[in-house]
Amino acid sequence: MAKHKKSVLNTDKGTSEEGVTNVESISKLKSKREKKFDAISLANAILNKSITALSKAITLVESKNKKHFNTANAIIQHCLPHANKSLRIGISGIPGAGKSTFIEAFGKHLLLQNKRIAILTIDPTSTISKGSILGDKTRMQELAKNNNVFIRPSPSGDSLGGVAKKTRETILLCEAAGFDIIIIETVGVGQNETAVHSMVDFFMLLQIVGAGDELQGIKRGIIELADAIVINKADGDNIQKAKLAKTEFSNILHFYPEKESGWQPKVFTCSAINNEEIAPIWKMVQDYVKVTSANNYFHLKRQEQNKYWFLQTLEDKLKANFFNNKHIQKELKNQLQLLEDNKTTAFAAAEFLINLKINSD
Repeated sequence: MAKHKKSVLNTDKGTSEEGVTNVESISKLKSKREKKFDAISLANAILNKSITALSKAITLVESKNKKHFNTANAIIQHCLPHANKSLRIGISGIPGAGKSTFIEAFGKHLLLQNKRIAILTIDPTSTISKGSILGDKTRMQELAKNNNVFIRPSPSGDSLGGVAKKTRETILLCEAAGFDIIIIETVGVGQNETAVHSMVDFFMLLQIVGAGDELQGIKRGIIELADAIVINKADGDNIQKAKLAKTEFSNILHFYPEKESGWQPKVFTCSAINNEEIAPIWKMVQDYVKVTSANNYFHLKRQEQNKYWFLQTLEDKLKANFFNNKHIQKELKNQLQLLEDNKTTAFAAAEFLINLKINSD
Protein backbone atom coordinates (compact mmCIF):
# COMPACT_ATOMS: atom_id res chain seq x y z
CA MET A 1 0.00 0.00 0.00
CA ALA A 2 1.36 3.36 -1.02
CA LYS A 3 2.22 5.79 1.72
CA HIS A 4 0.67 9.22 1.42
CA LYS A 5 2.38 12.32 2.81
CA LYS A 6 0.14 13.74 5.48
CA SER A 7 -0.60 17.42 5.64
CA VAL A 8 -0.41 18.72 9.18
CA LEU A 9 -3.31 21.02 9.86
CA ASN A 10 -2.93 24.06 12.09
CA THR A 11 -6.33 24.21 13.76
CA ASP A 12 -5.78 27.74 15.09
CA LYS A 13 -5.10 29.31 11.70
CA GLY A 14 -6.83 26.78 9.51
CA THR A 15 -3.80 26.30 7.26
CA SER A 16 -1.56 23.36 6.37
CA GLU A 17 2.23 23.30 6.31
CA GLU A 18 1.92 23.73 2.58
CA GLY A 19 -0.31 26.76 3.17
CA VAL A 20 2.26 28.29 5.53
CA THR A 21 4.91 27.84 2.86
CA ASN A 22 2.72 29.67 0.34
CA VAL A 23 2.17 32.54 2.78
CA GLU A 24 5.93 32.82 3.29
CA SER A 25 6.47 32.88 -0.48
CA ILE A 26 3.92 35.67 -0.89
CA SER A 27 5.54 37.60 1.95
CA LYS A 28 8.95 37.32 0.31
CA LEU A 29 7.48 38.44 -3.03
CA LYS A 30 5.91 41.48 -1.40
CA SER A 31 9.22 42.26 0.28
CA LYS A 32 10.99 42.18 -3.08
CA ARG A 33 8.39 44.49 -4.58
CA GLU A 34 8.78 46.96 -1.74
CA LYS A 35 12.56 46.98 -2.21
CA LYS A 36 12.05 47.54 -5.91
CA PHE A 37 10.24 50.79 -5.15
CA ASP A 38 12.60 52.23 -2.57
CA ALA A 39 13.88 55.81 -2.82
CA ILE A 40 16.94 55.16 -4.98
CA SER A 41 15.09 52.84 -7.33
CA LEU A 42 12.30 55.36 -7.77
CA ALA A 43 14.76 58.20 -8.30
CA ASN A 44 16.69 56.22 -10.93
CA ALA A 45 13.43 55.36 -12.68
CA ILE A 46 12.55 59.07 -12.75
CA LEU A 47 15.92 59.87 -14.31
CA ASN A 48 15.07 57.24 -16.94
CA LYS A 49 11.89 59.22 -17.69
CA SER A 50 9.41 56.81 -16.11
CA ILE A 51 6.07 58.58 -15.74
CA THR A 52 4.85 55.89 -13.33
CA ALA A 53 7.83 56.47 -11.02
CA LEU A 54 7.39 60.25 -11.28
CA SER A 55 3.71 60.02 -10.32
CA LYS A 56 4.51 57.73 -7.37
CA ALA A 57 7.29 60.03 -6.17
CA ILE A 58 5.04 63.12 -6.32
CA THR A 59 2.41 61.24 -4.32
CA LEU A 60 5.04 60.50 -1.66
CA VAL A 61 6.15 64.15 -1.66
CA GLU A 62 2.58 65.40 -1.27
CA SER A 63 1.74 62.82 1.41
CA LYS A 64 1.10 64.02 4.95
CA ASN A 65 2.11 60.62 6.29
CA LYS A 66 5.29 61.05 8.35
CA LYS A 67 6.50 57.61 7.20
CA HIS A 68 6.78 58.94 3.63
CA PHE A 69 8.84 62.01 4.51
CA ASN A 70 12.29 60.37 4.57
CA THR A 71 11.63 58.45 1.35
CA ALA A 72 10.38 61.58 -0.43
CA ASN A 73 13.35 63.60 0.81
CA ALA A 74 15.80 60.92 -0.36
CA ILE A 75 14.21 60.89 -3.81
CA ILE A 76 14.47 64.68 -4.10
CA GLN A 77 18.11 64.70 -2.98
CA HIS A 78 18.99 62.02 -5.54
CA CYS A 79 17.17 63.92 -8.32
CA LEU A 80 18.36 67.42 -7.41
CA PRO A 81 21.66 67.33 -9.37
CA HIS A 82 19.64 66.57 -12.49
CA ALA A 83 17.09 69.38 -12.02
CA ASN A 84 17.13 73.12 -12.83
CA LYS A 85 17.44 72.54 -16.58
CA SER A 86 13.91 73.44 -17.65
CA LEU A 87 12.05 76.65 -18.39
CA ARG A 88 9.37 77.31 -15.79
CA ILE A 89 6.29 79.25 -16.90
CA GLY A 90 3.54 80.40 -14.56
CA ILE A 91 0.10 81.10 -16.06
CA SER A 92 -2.65 82.77 -14.09
CA GLY A 93 -5.81 84.70 -14.81
CA ILE A 94 -9.33 85.49 -13.72
CA PRO A 95 -11.92 82.66 -13.72
CA GLY A 96 -13.25 82.14 -17.22
CA ALA A 97 -10.11 83.45 -18.93
CA GLY A 98 -9.68 80.10 -20.68
CA LYS A 99 -6.44 79.05 -18.99
CA SER A 100 -6.84 75.34 -19.71
CA THR A 101 -7.80 75.97 -23.34
CA PHE A 102 -4.84 78.30 -23.76
CA ILE A 103 -2.42 75.82 -22.16
CA GLU A 104 -3.63 73.07 -24.49
CA ALA A 105 -3.09 75.28 -27.58
CA PHE A 106 0.24 76.54 -26.22
CA GLY A 107 1.31 73.00 -25.30
CA LYS A 108 0.52 71.63 -28.76
CA HIS A 109 2.69 74.36 -30.26
CA LEU A 110 5.55 73.44 -27.91
CA LEU A 111 5.24 69.80 -28.93
CA LEU A 112 5.87 70.88 -32.51
CA GLN A 113 9.17 72.35 -31.25
CA ASN A 114 10.07 68.88 -29.90
CA LYS A 115 9.60 69.93 -26.26
CA ARG A 116 8.57 67.62 -23.41
CA ILE A 117 6.04 69.38 -21.20
CA ALA A 118 4.97 68.96 -17.59
CA ILE A 119 1.78 70.78 -16.61
CA LEU A 120 1.02 71.28 -12.92
CA THR A 121 -2.54 72.43 -12.47
CA ILE A 122 -3.23 73.69 -8.97
CA ASP A 123 -6.97 73.31 -8.43
CA PRO A 124 -9.05 75.09 -5.80
CA THR A 125 -9.81 72.88 -2.81
CA SER A 126 -13.37 72.33 -1.66
CA THR A 127 -13.83 73.60 1.89
CA ILE A 128 -16.33 70.77 2.45
CA SER A 129 -14.80 67.66 0.87
CA LYS A 130 -11.19 68.97 0.91
CA GLY A 131 -10.89 67.59 -2.63
CA SER A 132 -9.92 69.24 -5.89
CA ILE A 133 -12.73 71.12 -7.66
CA LEU A 134 -11.78 71.82 -11.28
CA GLY A 135 -10.07 68.69 -12.57
CA ASP A 136 -8.21 70.51 -15.35
CA LYS A 137 -6.73 67.27 -16.69
CA THR A 138 -10.09 66.51 -18.29
CA ARG A 139 -9.96 69.88 -20.08
CA MET A 140 -6.70 69.13 -21.88
CA GLN A 141 -7.74 65.91 -23.55
CA GLU A 142 -5.40 66.14 -26.56
CA LEU A 143 -2.33 66.87 -24.44
CA ALA A 144 -3.27 64.15 -21.96
CA LYS A 145 -2.97 61.56 -24.74
CA ASN A 146 0.57 62.59 -25.70
CA ASN A 147 3.48 60.61 -24.23
CA ASN A 148 5.64 63.76 -24.13
CA VAL A 149 3.18 65.52 -21.81
CA PHE A 150 2.72 64.97 -18.08
CA ILE A 151 -0.31 66.58 -16.41
CA ARG A 152 -0.54 66.55 -12.64
CA PRO A 153 -3.55 68.15 -10.89
CA SER A 154 -3.03 68.97 -7.22
CA PRO A 155 -5.44 70.55 -4.73
CA SER A 156 -4.25 73.87 -3.34
CA GLY A 157 -5.40 72.99 0.17
CA ASP A 158 -5.04 75.89 2.59
CA SER A 159 -2.01 77.28 0.76
CA LEU A 160 -1.96 80.93 -0.23
CA GLY A 161 -0.72 82.17 -3.56
CA GLY A 162 -2.67 79.64 -5.57
CA VAL A 163 -0.06 76.91 -5.32
CA ALA A 164 0.09 73.59 -3.53
CA LYS A 165 2.61 73.36 -0.68
CA LYS A 166 4.72 70.80 -2.53
CA THR A 167 4.68 72.44 -5.97
CA ARG A 168 8.32 73.47 -5.65
CA GLU A 169 9.48 69.89 -5.03
CA THR A 170 7.22 68.60 -7.81
CA ILE A 171 8.92 70.99 -10.26
CA LEU A 172 12.33 69.58 -9.35
CA LEU A 173 11.15 66.01 -9.90
CA CYS A 174 9.63 66.89 -13.28
CA GLU A 175 12.90 68.53 -14.32
CA ALA A 176 14.85 65.44 -13.28
CA ALA A 177 12.47 63.40 -15.45
CA GLY A 178 13.70 65.38 -18.44
CA PHE A 179 10.81 67.75 -19.10
CA ASP A 180 11.92 70.86 -21.00
CA ILE A 181 9.00 73.12 -20.09
CA ILE A 182 7.21 73.21 -16.73
CA ILE A 183 3.88 75.05 -16.85
CA ILE A 184 2.14 75.94 -13.59
CA GLU A 185 -1.52 76.90 -13.89
CA THR A 186 -2.59 78.72 -10.76
CA VAL A 187 -5.76 79.48 -8.86
CA GLY A 188 -7.31 82.92 -9.26
CA VAL A 189 -5.65 86.29 -9.34
CA GLY A 190 -4.42 88.45 -6.49
CA GLN A 191 -1.44 89.84 -4.66
CA ASN A 192 -0.79 86.45 -3.02
CA GLU A 193 0.35 85.21 -6.45
CA THR A 194 3.82 86.21 -5.21
CA ALA A 195 4.19 82.55 -4.27
CA VAL A 196 3.80 81.56 -7.92
CA HIS A 197 6.12 84.27 -9.16
CA SER A 198 8.78 83.04 -6.75
CA MET A 199 9.06 79.63 -8.42
CA VAL A 200 8.83 80.38 -12.16
CA ASP A 201 11.10 82.05 -14.70
CA PHE A 202 8.34 83.68 -16.70
CA PHE A 203 4.97 84.81 -15.36
CA MET A 204 2.07 85.19 -17.78
CA LEU A 205 -1.26 86.80 -16.97
CA LEU A 206 -4.22 85.64 -19.04
CA GLN A 207 -7.05 88.11 -19.51
CA ILE A 208 -10.27 88.33 -21.51
CA VAL A 209 -12.50 91.10 -22.83
CA GLY A 210 -16.24 91.47 -22.69
CA ALA A 211 -16.50 90.85 -18.95
CA GLY A 212 -16.94 94.46 -17.94
CA ASP A 213 -14.07 96.86 -17.27
CA GLU A 214 -10.99 94.74 -17.99
CA LEU A 215 -8.79 96.86 -15.76
CA GLN A 216 -11.14 96.27 -12.82
CA GLY A 217 -10.90 92.51 -13.30
CA ILE A 218 -7.35 92.29 -11.96
CA LYS A 219 -5.34 93.90 -9.19
CA ARG A 220 -2.35 96.18 -9.47
CA GLY A 221 -0.11 93.65 -7.70
CA ILE A 222 -0.60 90.96 -10.32
CA ILE A 223 0.18 93.37 -13.18
CA GLU A 224 3.44 94.30 -11.49
CA LEU A 225 4.45 90.65 -11.42
CA ALA A 226 3.47 89.86 -15.01
CA ASP A 227 6.15 89.49 -17.69
CA ALA A 228 3.41 89.37 -20.30
CA ILE A 229 -0.34 89.92 -20.53
CA VAL A 230 -2.16 87.71 -23.01
CA ILE A 231 -5.72 88.65 -23.95
CA ASN A 232 -7.47 85.42 -24.83
CA LYS A 233 -10.72 84.83 -26.74
CA ALA A 234 -9.82 87.48 -29.33
CA ASP A 235 -12.23 86.08 -31.90
CA GLY A 236 -15.64 86.83 -33.39
CA ASP A 237 -17.20 89.98 -31.96
CA ASN A 238 -14.36 90.30 -29.44
CA ILE A 239 -11.58 91.05 -31.94
CA GLN A 240 -11.94 94.83 -31.86
CA LYS A 241 -12.48 94.84 -28.08
CA ALA A 242 -9.33 92.77 -27.67
CA LYS A 243 -7.30 95.23 -29.74
CA LEU A 244 -8.59 98.10 -27.62
CA ALA A 245 -7.77 96.23 -24.41
CA LYS A 246 -4.27 95.51 -25.74
CA THR A 247 -3.71 99.24 -26.27
CA GLU A 248 -5.01 100.05 -22.77
CA PHE A 249 -2.81 97.47 -21.06
CA SER A 250 0.23 98.52 -23.10
CA ASN A 251 -0.24 102.13 -22.05
CA ILE A 252 -0.64 101.18 -18.39
CA LEU A 253 2.50 99.03 -18.35
CA HIS A 254 4.59 102.02 -19.37
CA PHE A 255 3.67 103.73 -16.09
CA TYR A 256 5.10 100.91 -13.98
CA PRO A 257 8.70 101.05 -12.72
CA GLU A 258 11.29 99.35 -14.89
CA LYS A 259 11.80 95.72 -13.94
CA GLU A 260 15.11 94.50 -12.53
CA SER A 261 15.17 91.97 -15.36
CA GLY A 262 15.54 94.74 -17.93
CA TRP A 263 12.50 93.27 -19.67
CA GLN A 264 9.59 95.41 -20.79
CA PRO A 265 6.37 93.37 -20.34
CA LYS A 266 4.49 92.70 -23.58
CA VAL A 267 0.80 92.49 -24.40
CA PHE A 268 -0.56 89.97 -26.90
CA THR A 269 -3.98 88.89 -28.15
CA CYS A 270 -4.88 85.34 -29.17
CA SER A 271 -7.70 82.89 -29.69
CA ALA A 272 -6.75 79.67 -27.97
CA ILE A 273 -9.90 77.87 -29.07
CA ASN A 274 -9.10 78.68 -32.73
CA ASN A 275 -5.36 78.12 -32.18
CA GLU A 276 -4.58 81.62 -33.47
CA GLU A 277 -1.58 83.83 -32.58
CA ILE A 278 -0.02 81.21 -30.29
CA ALA A 279 3.37 81.11 -32.07
CA PRO A 280 4.20 84.81 -31.40
CA ILE A 281 3.63 84.23 -27.67
CA TRP A 282 6.19 81.41 -27.57
CA LYS A 283 8.61 83.59 -29.57
CA MET A 284 8.14 86.32 -26.96
CA VAL A 285 8.94 83.88 -24.13
CA GLN A 286 12.12 82.87 -25.96
CA ASP A 287 13.07 86.55 -26.33
CA TYR A 288 12.63 86.99 -22.58
CA VAL A 289 15.00 84.07 -21.89
CA LYS A 290 17.61 85.57 -24.22
CA VAL A 291 17.42 89.03 -22.61
CA THR A 292 17.51 87.79 -19.01
CA SER A 293 20.21 85.21 -19.71
CA ALA A 294 22.41 87.85 -21.35
CA ASN A 295 22.21 90.21 -18.36
CA ASN A 296 22.47 87.28 -15.85
CA TYR A 297 19.08 88.07 -14.31
CA PHE A 298 17.76 84.60 -15.16
CA HIS A 299 20.46 82.96 -13.02
CA LEU A 300 20.20 85.51 -10.20
CA LYS A 301 16.44 85.07 -10.02
CA ARG A 302 16.84 81.30 -9.62
CA GLN A 303 19.27 81.92 -6.75
CA GLU A 304 16.86 84.31 -5.02
CA GLN A 305 14.05 81.81 -5.45
CA ASN A 306 16.12 79.12 -3.75
CA LYS A 307 16.68 81.45 -0.77
CA TYR A 308 12.99 82.34 -0.66
CA TRP A 309 11.91 78.69 -0.59
CA PHE A 310 14.53 77.83 2.00
CA LEU A 311 13.03 80.44 4.35
CA GLN A 312 9.49 79.39 3.42
CA THR A 313 10.26 75.73 4.11
CA LEU A 314 11.94 76.65 7.40
CA GLU A 315 8.86 78.61 8.42
CA ASP A 316 6.57 75.69 7.53
CA LYS A 317 8.73 73.24 9.47
CA LEU A 318 8.78 75.45 12.56
CA LYS A 319 5.03 75.92 12.37
CA ALA A 320 4.40 72.19 12.01
CA ASN A 321 6.80 71.42 14.87
CA PHE A 322 5.02 73.95 17.06
CA PHE A 323 1.47 72.69 16.51
CA ASN A 324 2.46 69.01 16.65
CA ASN A 325 3.80 69.48 20.18
CA LYS A 326 1.53 67.59 22.60
CA HIS A 327 1.75 70.32 25.25
CA ILE A 328 0.70 72.96 22.72
CA GLN A 329 -2.17 70.82 21.44
CA LYS A 330 -3.44 70.37 24.99
CA GLU A 331 -3.13 74.04 26.02
CA LEU A 332 -4.32 75.57 22.72
CA LYS A 333 -7.97 74.72 23.40
CA ASN A 334 -7.71 76.26 26.86
CA GLN A 335 -6.26 79.51 25.50
CA LEU A 336 -8.97 79.70 22.83
CA GLN A 337 -11.60 79.33 25.52
CA LEU A 338 -9.97 82.07 27.60
CA LEU A 339 -10.11 84.32 24.52
CA GLU A 340 -13.82 83.62 24.10
CA ASP A 341 -14.38 84.44 27.77
CA ASN A 342 -12.38 87.68 27.43
CA LYS A 343 -9.97 86.48 30.14
CA THR A 344 -6.84 86.93 27.99
CA THR A 345 -5.69 88.69 24.83
CA ALA A 346 -4.44 87.25 21.56
CA PHE A 347 -0.96 88.59 22.29
CA ALA A 348 -0.87 87.16 25.83
CA ALA A 349 -2.18 83.77 24.65
CA ALA A 350 0.42 83.56 21.91
CA GLU A 351 3.20 84.56 24.30
CA PHE A 352 2.05 81.92 26.78
CA LEU A 353 2.09 79.15 24.14
CA ILE A 354 5.50 80.18 22.83
CA ASN A 355 7.00 80.10 26.34
CA LEU A 356 5.32 76.73 26.92
CA LYS A 357 6.94 75.34 23.77
CA ILE A 358 10.37 76.67 24.77
CA ASN A 359 10.13 75.16 28.24
CA SER A 360 8.87 71.78 26.93
CA ASP A 361 11.82 71.34 24.52
